[in-house]
Order: sequence, then structure tokens, then C-alpha cells
Amino acid sequence: MRKKTMLLLWALCVLVFGAGCSSFEPIKRIELPAEQTALIAEYADIYREVAAASPFVVSLDGYADVWIKTPKREKRVFCNIRVNRGEEVRMIVSAGLIGWPVADMFLSKDSLYVHDMINNRLFVGSNNSQNLEKILGVNSGYRLLTESLLGLVSIDEPVRAIRSVKKGEGKLLFSFENQTGGKEVVIDLVTRTLSALLLKNSQGKTTTELHFRNFESITIDNRRVLVPKEIDMLRFNNGRDSSGEQQLVIAYDERTFNKGSFSGRFSIPKKVKIINLDNTLTLPWM
Repeated sequence: MRKKTMLLLWALCVLVFGAGCSSFEPIKRIELPAEQTALIAEYADIYREVAAASPFVVSLDGYADVWIKTPKREKRVFCNIRVNRGEEVRMIVSAGLIGWPVADMFLSKDSLYVHDMINNRLFVGSNNSQNLEKILGVNSGYRLLTESLLGLVSIDEPVRAIRSVKKGEGKLLFSFENQTGGKEVVIDLVTRTLSALLLKNSQGKTTTELHFRNFESITIDNRRVLVPKEIDMLRFNNGRDSSGEQQLVIAYDERTFNKGSFSGRFSIPKKVKIINLDNTLTLPWM
């Protein structure tokens, strides 16, 4: 009887965690526009139109497949995702063929709560890029992460801040510079959507690259808008061509927008062991 019980437990573990090791969804790199061109009125209008669309989506409630790849690990999980732009993120992480819940994550502006549901442990820590890397595998800033989950990243720079424009591959690339680095905004000319965003450091090397794909037309508050179903995030340690990159792919199966904000509170589970996330190197599902 004991042997049969152990065999059933082993089979359950295979079902629960086996799918988490399935093949990684590859990042689809794009060709960036390379032909230098002038900032004409038409291009300025296109930039304003795309920039104005970003803040329109303020909340999301959806379900997505998530792939994480770093030099040390490769993982696939499934997530129920709820986002309030600039406020909170809630992610219920499941793994395996039967969608077994393994973690409940709550991210606010200053704090992170991660409930390890398998071992009933609660990791509590500050919201910083190091802790985000521990729980998601990608060293991303909180604002960039939350807006990436929404699929519409805020573009705050005015037209007068554009330093150069390039065209090609049916796209426009607008370049910006600031004291800490720079930004490149890539816009699709046909759909008039943000197709890529590149962030650069003070040496001009790309540190973060976002791709937005598989756009669908949806109606939000009686307004038609194109929103990507797939978001790719790449982080680089020493420039775009260096080794050691971190990859995060989010592919939504279903979602709703602007249905109202959810509670900004996290209820601490009963009889849970609390652990300081700031002093933890890695988490069990990673």
C-alpha cells in the first residue's frame, strides 16, 4: 500500500511540475529601421497618436502563459494577472498540466508579498529590481514591469525631445536622450502601434528591449484600441550583443480591461512562516 501511495505521489508531481519544463517560447527579434530621415509633420502626428494611446488602459484582469529564461534557468508557468497601472499587481502562478497553484504574488509600489503555496511560506520584502529578479527572473523596474503587463507602456517624451528619426521595414524609430541614457521608440506605420521599446545606458548600450506582438482590436469604454496579446522583455547586462541576457515572454489567452481597480491589500495567510525576501537568494518555483 505504501509503495502504491508513493507511486501516485510521484505521478502527481510529474503532472504538476512537468509542464513547467516545456520548451521555451523563443523571442522573435525584429529588424530595426536604419535609414535616417527628417522629422516631418506626418511622423510627428503618428508619434503623438501612439503616445496618447498608452495611458488609456489603466487596469487589466487576464490569464497568460509566461516563459522565463535566464543563464541559470528556463521555466514555463501559467498566471492569473491583475494590474492597476502604477498601483498594484496580483499574480496567481500555476504550473503543470492540471494548473496546480504554486504561488500568490502581490506587488505594490514599495512592497512585495510572495506566498509559496506549496510550503506555506510568505516572502516579504521591498519592491526593488533585485527582488523582482528573484521572483520573476528578470531585473526590471516596477513601473516598466506593470506597464508591460498591460501591453501599453507610457511614452512621456514630447515631440520636441526627439533627437533623430529612422525609417525602414514598415516602421519608424524615434530616438531620445537624457542624462542617464536614452530611449528608442519603434512604431508600426500600418497599424500605428508601439512595436518595440529600447532603453539605453549612458554608454549608449541597450539594457532593456521590449517587443509587442499579435495585436487585437478591442472596445474599451466605447473606444476601439489595438492591444498586444504577446509581450517580450529582454534584459542585458552589458549591451544587446552580450551573453547573460534575461528573457520574459507573456502571452495572454484572455483578458478584460478597465473593469475597475481591485483591493490594494494583501491578506496574510494563517499559520504561514514569514521569511525576509531581501535576504533570500532564490524562490522554490524558480
